[in-house]
This record gives sequence, C-alpha cells and structure tokens, in this order.
Amino acid sequence: MKIKDIGGEFALIKRISKKIKSKGVKVGIGDDAAVLDFNGKLVVMTTDALVEDDHFSLKWFSPEWVGMKAIEVNASDVGAMGAKPKYALVSLVLRRDATVEFVDELYKGLRKSGKKHGVEIIGGNMTHGKQVVVSVDMIGEVEREKLCLRKDAKAGDFILVSGYLGGSKAGLELFLKKKRAFSSVKKSHVEPKAKYEKVSGFLKNINAMIDVSDGLASDVTRICEQSKVGAVIYADTVPIKGEVRRAAECLGDDALDYALYGGEDFELVYTVSEKNLGKVKGFVVGRITKKKGVMLYQKGKERKITKKGFDHFSS
Repeated sequence: MKIKDIGGEFALIKRISKKIKSKGVKVGIGDDAAVLDFNGKLVVMTTDALVEDDHFSLKWFSPEWVGMKAIEVNASDVGAMGAKPKYALVSLVLRRDATVEFVDELYKGLRKSGKKHGVEIIGGNMTHGKQVVVSVDMIGEVEREKLCLRKDAKAGDFILVSGYLGGSKAGLELFLKKKRAFSSVKKSHVEPKAKYEKVSGFLKNINAMIDVSDGLASDVTRICEQSKVGAVIYADTVPIKGEVRRAAECLGDDALDYALYGGEDFELVYTVSEKNLGKVKGFVVGRITKKKGVMLYQKGKERKITKKGFDHFSS
C-alpha cells in the first residue's frame, strides 16, 4: 500500500503519531514545533529538510538562497509558536562532486538568515548522496503567556493572515514555464522570509496560529482539526498582490488557487476573538465555526473545500 492510498502526508503523520508519555513534553506531534518544559522554561524545537528538485531547484536557486531558505522555514515554524529562534543544527547531504565554493555559498546564506533572526549554528552533520539535502533542527524559547498552538481556536473567532499570499507558488510556476517577466514575484519564491515578527506585538491576543507553508486552505484545516472546529474562508478578502494576479493570468491560472493551495508564503494565519480584533493587525479572511469542515464563501455561495494544498505523497 502506497502512502497516497491512506490519504497522503498528513494521514501518514497521524498513523505514526503516538501519545507522548513524558511529562516534560507540553506539545508533541501535530503543531508547527514541539514544546518542552525544562525546569520551568519552555523550549521550542522543530526540524525541516530541504530536498533538491523538491523544495528547491539549482536551476534557479543560488546556493546562498538555499541556505537562507533552510533557516527561514524553520524560523517560521518556531515563530508560529510565539517563540524566538535561538540555535540551529545543520545536516548536509552533498554529491561527491560538490565544490568547496558551493558549500561556502550555502553557509553564507545559512549565516545571513541566521544573523537576521538571532540564530547561531552550533553543530550538525555531513554525508554524501545523489542529491543535495539541507536539514535544519532549530531550538527557540517562548514565554508561557505568548505560546500559540493550533488547538486553541474557538467558534466565533475571526481568521486573519499577516500578509499577502500566493506569491511563492506564482514564482515557482513562472520558473517552471520559463517566463522572463515578474522578477519580484520570482523573488518571493527563491527568497522566502519568515514573517513571525509581524505578530510579535500582539501574541497575547491570538488564540490559535500556524504558518502558511502548505496553502491557506490546508493550514486553516490543520487549525480546525486540532481545535475540533470548522471554518469559512472569504474568497474576496484573501490578500493577493496585483502583480501575483497578473502573473497568474499570464500563466492561465487562478491567483486564488495559488493563495489557497500553493504554500511557502510563510505568512502567519491566526484566530482572534471578536473582543480582541481591534488589538491585532492583519487581513481578516474568515471565521471559525462550530460546524466542522472548511468552507469557501465566494460569489454569495458556500462550498466545501476538498482540494488539498501541497502534499509530498499525493498523486
């Protein structure tokens, strides 16, 4: 039986997950990062691997950009917990013919993004293989009152995003279809940025949060699954830049699909109660409901969202 036959990546995660027995683990599998209690201090840990020709292509990524992305995606996961990134371990899989210059440029990117986020690279591992893999383990710290989890959304909450969506997917499609225009859209794909600083000033007013790594629809679904609620996404209020819309039109695609199902924008999606709505910033894109399932409200009608965002094992 293939992984796609049981429902893909997220079904596999559920299958291999087990209840954590250690009392020191406050949050295990199922969120953007794990949370551990070390003598009263909350420590956040996450890991993510970038695989050549899956998460990046050296046809349009420089080694420096690969290194930067490896830090940014992990910093985004740590930040989505309300935490501050602190340390990183880096493991590399390199081809046997890899050059010293390639590794130098890769580490230039790792350190560049690390410096921006206050992250120090403290160790790692290195081996060889048929394709390049950059795997980062990241550790952060979070104050208890600022910890944000996926499971705390409540019926009636508003759903907000911290910024514009769809740019990374649009950039990828432009590269794949060899379009020369829309350089700023392409940049959003090869130089993604963690956006957690956008919400750092009002974390205490957020109920549930996740970063947009798999697309708005998928990531809202993750919040709903953990919180045992449903949601309605308002198609007309999903923030998409004009240039992304024009790029999608040039490609013969729908920019809304890029935002809902594309992923790797690394904005934050968060839910806020009505009484706290005036205390936060962001774009209101929906509402949490008691009825389970994620719906899309568009042109005066609601329809259930059944399409999935990015899944490593889907067909």
